[in-house]
Amino acid sequence: MSSSPRQRLAGEMVFAVAMVLMSTFLLWTAVGISGFKSSTSAGSFPMAAAFTMLVCSLIVVMQTARATHAVQQDAETPMQRFLRHILPPEVIATTVAIVVYMLLLEQVGFLISSYLFLVVTMWILGSRKFWLNLGVAAGMLVAIYVVFQTAFSVVLPAGNLWQGVFK
Repeated sequence: MSSSPRQRLAGEMVFAVAMVLMSTFLLWTAVGISGFKSSTSAGSFPMAAAFTMLVCSLIVVMQTARATHAVQQDAETPMQRFLRHILPPEVIATTVAIVVYMLLLEQVGFLISSYLFLVVTMWILGSRKFWLNLGVAAGMLVAIYVVFQTAFSVVLPAGNLWQGVFK
């Protein structure tokens, strides 16, 4: 059984290095919880988990560095391959929708911003049945509202825009 060298995919090294950076940050944050006081302190489990992530991430970086670049059979640049495989337009559009949702949530409230977010993301992810999207989003929000507002007594954000209008 011959073992050919593993080929590195587009964006794989960037992702591996990002995991090392994230693991390092998480370890630093976990140490800040309680330091190295004892093995039963509040930060001991987060430190152990972050340290394990860091070690595994470093191993992945070393393995990825040893992998050969994938043979390019088309005219795509490495950046174009990265964007096509790792960051397709749907991922970028959904990320933008999440950011807009976060910004709208405080201003227009939970119901309106969530409704718009659901309708837009259903469209981004491929559902082109406009009226069905509107109905499904409304139904989901009714269910969420009943469960959280009524059953759990969670106050959902009403939004700054409506303050004084519905009093």
